[in-house]
Amino acid sequence: MKVLVTGAAGFIGFHLTLALLDRDDEVIGIDNLNDYYDPNIKQLRLDEIDKHPKISNFEFLKVDISDRLIMEQLFIDHSFDVVVNLAAQAGVRYSLENPHAYVESNLVGFVNILEGCRQSKVKHLVYASSSSVYGMNVKQPFSTEDRVDYPISLYAATKKSNELMAHTYSHLYNIPTTGLRFFTVYGPYGRPDMAYYKFTKAILNGDSIDVYNNGDMKRDFTYIDDIVEGVVKVMDKAPEPQVNKFTKVKPRYSLYNIGNNNPVTLRNFINAIEDACGKKANQSLLPMQPGDVPITYADIDDLQRNFGFKPTTPVSEGINKFVHWYMNL
Repeated sequence: MKVLVTGAAGFIGFHLTLALLDRDDEVIGIDNLNDYYDPNIKQLRLDEIDKHPKISNFEFLKVDISDRLIMEQLFIDHSFDVVVNLAAQAGVRYSLENPHAYVESNLVGFVNILEGCRQSKVKHLVYASSSSVYGMNVKQPFSTEDRVDYPISLYAATKKSNELMAHTYSHLYNIPTTGLRFFTVYGPYGRPDMAYYKFTKAILNGDSIDVYNNGDMKRDFTYIDDIVEGVVKVMDKAPEPQVNKFTKVKPRYSLYNIGNNNPVTLRNFINAIEDACGKKANQSLLPMQPGDVPITYADIDDLQRNFGFKPTTPVSEGINKFVHWYMNL
């Protein structure tokens, strides 16, 4: 199978690329290698891909998905069976500082992906959404059947927009699309802007860490290997037409949560990092930040029913693996 992975030098894209090469897929990976966080870790991931025994099945192209002409040519030059769109401007707090980056990548870029899939008749588009779309919803756990009309960050709004855009293309052009709402992904080769990465670095260096909402926030932390396993299972099974209970149309469109289904307080998450590091953290307790939510909690019943899959890695195990990787950088 020939797969386009956008954001291939990113955290999830890197791990997914390795998994696809393991099973002998042909992968075209694209990434713009921007400097939202240290590009060196992106290059480190690409260097690791280069060591894969099936590297002949991989081609990397430095491409920005917001460049319409280049994206049009990419889909002309290659005939993809599946597209996995992981390229996006990430981060809730950064969307307060640089909103245009989110419009260019998450909206303009996603339209370019949809158009490429339409023109080349891609068999399945899988794309990253986010648990952030649930905003301040109070019903727990979060279900894909819940209304998500009240985002509290531009990042969340762009991800919800992706879901709406995908539904439109599925309806108009019969493109099978599946959106995946990821819940706080962590693990080796992770993003250095993420809290667990910053905490580990600070604890090992003896520096203070900023703990928002006094550590009382809860997150459905999900280990990277579980995320990748879920993505692979989903991409191999394109959605069939289903009756929409609201409109009765039958687009080939689906949406799933991928989370650990077991929220952990930030305080306990920090305890796990302390245990793995063998050191206590110096904590600076701060109030909740704009755009943050108090809890994320994934309802994964649909994922289990349709794919026989659920994430299983406990936080203690996942954090130990991350800290071991970090200490051996």
